[in-house]
Amino acid sequence: MAAVASPLPDLVSAGDMHAEFAEALASALDAREHETGQHSKRVACHTLVLARRFTAEPQVLRQVYWGALLHDIGKIGIADRILLKAGPLTPEEWQVMRTHPEIGHRILAAVPGMAQAAEIVLAHEERFDGSGYPRRLAGAAIPLWARLFAVIDTLDAMTSDRPYRKGLSYNDAEAEISHLAGTQFDPQAVRAFMAEEATLRAMVAAKCLDPDMVPAVDVLQ
Repeated sequence: MAAVASPLPDLVSAGDMHAEFAEALASALDAREHETGQHSKRVACHTLVLARRFTAEPQVLRQVYWGALLHDIGKIGIADRILLKAGPLTPEEWQVMRTHPEIGHRILAAVPGMAQAAEIVLAHEERFDGSGYPRRLAGAAIPLWARLFAVIDTLDAMTSDRPYRKGLSYNDAEAEISHLAGTQFDPQAVRAFMAEEATLRAMVAAKCLDPDMVPAVDVLQ
């Protein structure tokens, strides 16, 4: 496959130790969940594509990137017997699992300069119609960046292979996301997703493995 030119801004130097540490932490979380293909990196890259439609401010884009990259950091506080359970979770286990946004928020909120990223982590499981968790936020009460992330997270989940199924096509994922506009997803976020179809389609096909497609972002500077 021919290299796809990066649609993302060159935000910072790739060599910063803090950036490298955060990338390694995200990879470790993916490995703990038995994710393949760097799920956290992909959703961070793809979320930035949408975020750039709403801001060009590097400081904000850094926060969006880190919030998306570390969205599941709170799962380090979830016991393996629940996180890695092969079968369906019980209602009690789901109650524990649904604490991971709050755990992640507490972790990131304690880091200077990570307030916006922490809010994305806290809100990343909310749904536009108010049926998400942990706070059952609805509509504009959910931070915009978390609303954008929700679309991208579903895109990656649907188009990625799993042990129990083959990933769906981009077209199938796009149709499902469009169908859920106004319920699970913010219609504004879905419109942004549709407008960036060409870029996202190429990135999904490449699985963000082309180095030119992956931005280096340091939110700690």
